[in-house]
Amino acid sequence: MQLVLPRTIVDRMKRMLARAADREIGGILMARQITPGQFEIVDFSVDELTGERAHFVRDHVFHNTFLDAFFERTGYDYEKYNYIGEWHSHPRLPIFPSLTDLESMEDLVNGERQIPFAVLLVVRSDSFREFLAVATFHQCGMSPQPVRIKYEP
Repeated sequence: MQLVLPRTIVDRMKRMLARAADREIGGILMARQITPGQFEIVDFSVDELTGERAHFVRDHVFHNTFLDAFFERTGYDYEKYNYIGEWHSHPRLPIFPSLTDLESMEDLVNGERQIPFAVLLVVRSDSFREFLAVATFHQCGMSPQPVRIKYEP
């Protein structure tokens, strides 16, 4: 599995991370499938209100509104553009997913939402020049797997 992060997405995330300072923020990731197993992030939601110093839980109502607008904007072309997973920040903390993060993703893919797989992207940017990211792939009944991240100009 490979996740492509275009420069425009990284720069927008960095701006959001700078505004949030030491609070965790996050949201959902929307992607375009390039080839089987390779997905380019094309948009993401950001909940800047509910995060705390070391905890983030996204507001479902806010993100459902984002999803509706995204699908309308992309012509409801679910085969080309779709939900790929979740993201959040770990400001000034290790960027590896916590046990809570991993359990949350396992609940997502093993739950009742019929999501066959999802990616978790954890990011950090303590200065505008820095951007660190780690991603894991989660699939029903399987252990999390690392995801390769490709940065594009």
